[in-house]
Amino acid sequence: MARQATVPMTIVIGKDDYLASRSIRECREKALRVHPDAELVDVDAASDDRYAFEEAVGPSLFSSVSIVTVSNLAYADEGLRDSMVDFCRSARGGTDGRRDSESVVIARHDGGAKGRGVVNALVKAGAVKVAVPDLTKPEAQLNFVLRCFERRRKRVTPEAAQQLVAVLGDSVGELAAMCEQLCDDFPCDPLGVDTVSDYLTANPRMTGFAVADKAMSGNAGLAVSAARDAVAQGVQPLALIGALAMTLRTMAKVSAIREGTLSASEAGLRPWAVTKATRQLRGWTSEGMCRCVRLLADADEAAKGGAGDPMYALERSVIAIAARGREDVGGHASI
Repeated sequence: MARQATVPMTIVIGKDDYLASRSIRECREKALRVHPDAELVDVDAASDDRYAFEEAVGPSLFSSVSIVTVSNLAYADEGLRDSMVDFCRSARGGTDGRRDSESVVIARHDGGAKGRGVVNALVKAGAVKVAVPDLTKPEAQLNFVLRCFERRRKRVTPEAAQQLVAVLGDSVGELAAMCEQLCDDFPCDPLGVDTVSDYLTANPRMTGFAVADKAMSGNAGLAVSAARDAVAQGVQPLALIGALAMTLRTMAKVSAIREGTLSASEAGLRPWAVTKATRQLRGWTSEGMCRCVRLLADADEAAKGGAGDPMYALERSVIAIAARGREDVGGHASI
């Protein structure tokens, strides 16, 4: 009975690589519990043909059962598709419940339009679909954080969850890892925003945004001091430059939205980011923003091994941002 509990073919559908990989791993682990001696085989539908698939699901010298992971399902050619459909049909078993093959197939599709016909044909033949959540919207990311804590039998305040999304929402993998780390390191229940904020200061991205916030507030001395402290603690100048550049890009998008040259949907910004950038735009001109972007480009090149001192270039950019891009007297500023 245990062997009949495995699904012959599962199709994991979704764009997010981290969530898709996690689903594939869970499917593989479930299959391994039923077939602990199974051979693990990878097939790339973008380059492998039907013969590679048939060899993968067939018995080998090492095991009579295989757990086959098929990547890039959207690019499967007609021959591979037909072979996978045949496998699904035969794996469903006859009237006596016996299957021609005990092998298990786990396929990945990115959820796009390409290859939907392959997915539909496989589902019709007996494959099971597992949908990966779309976490592009802030609300979905917030719910994901709450579920991460619930899975560990912990609670987190809405403010703390929002702080995590604000800092790491663009990387689901980092967000999930941070939630797990917080659950392991802090016994408090629920976890509050102060604890999360203090913990995140050790994260280079959070440190970079903290430096950017100080620069945007107009306090050049405090911002440069924070940047120096961060580098002394091991944060690479490139991480700080990236955070400063991201802040300026957000401001440029919000400026374009206000001028009507870019729609809010095209900008792809979260509401809180728009509100914050709108406040920070006060006192800026297009010329000032362009100057800061050029300085950050120079700093990025220096940090990647180009000419110049990365720290000098970074501090010069921070001072310029604090001055809203206005030229400093004599080209320098004291702090």
